[in-house]
Amino acid sequence: MKALQIAATGMSAQQMKVDVVSNNLANMSTNGYNARRADFADLHYQQYARPGTVSASDGTVLPTGVQIGLGVRPSSVSVVLAQGSLSMTNGDLDVAIDGNGYLEVTLPSGSSAYTRDGALKRSADGLIVTSDGYPVVPGITIPSEARSIAINASGEVWAYFSDRVEPELLGQFTLTDFTNDKGLEAIGSNLFLETAASGPPIVNDPGVDGLGTLRQGYLEESSVDAVREITELIKAQRGYELNAKVITAADQMLGATTQLR
Repeated sequence: MKALQIAATGMSAQQMKVDVVSNNLANMSTNGYNARRADFADLHYQQYARPGTVSASDGTVLPTGVQIGLGVRPSSVSVVLAQGSLSMTNGDLDVAIDGNGYLEVTLPSGSSAYTRDGALKRSADGLIVTSDGYPVVPGITIPSEARSIAINASGEVWAYFSDRVEPELLGQFTLTDFTNDKGLEAIGSNLFLETAASGPPIVNDPGVDGLGTLRQGYLEESSVDAVREITELIKAQRGYELNAKVITAADQMLGATTQLR
């Protein structure tokens, strides 16, 4: 009886779905977070009689055959790419990406990572960094005597001073895009790494070649739809219960078999 093993794979799959949903709900307030979706595929099939097999001397073939599935397996946990709503914060260093693209940051190892979390900060040296202290590429330093800064849609960072009328251009943010955004590797802290599946980074100025623009004083909220996630959670729970009932039924059938005299 294969029902025990098949139902076990079903319970494992539904448990993984619950894990994905719980992670989505936990990140409802995470800046720039995109919901994940668990995808599944059926396992191998045991062929008792293959479709198209000749079943008689006159050449008659089986129209369907007999194929018994062996359960389910996870095929991927993919990112549902959707921009979250923009929330006004009025922060000078809060920057939302309105459209496609990622900000590039430099990790302590010297490698690059990418993020849509625009809650930027200013280090003790005036360098613009992420909430974890990673410098944003290209490195832009705000002078200590600057009264305020302005970031326009093209990513240009302007500093205003009390002793002069004209602002000073400090630098310009760039945005990075990928051929396959879903192929990026999430490492936590709202950061992603380039992989062979994502393709190489494509760097350009905001608003160029399909990249989004920057909006100062805004942050991108999570794109998680709470109603949808709760619905998926209920479906996964019911699926888990049904597979558990299959195991109970298979166990009862085996018990009846062992009691035969």
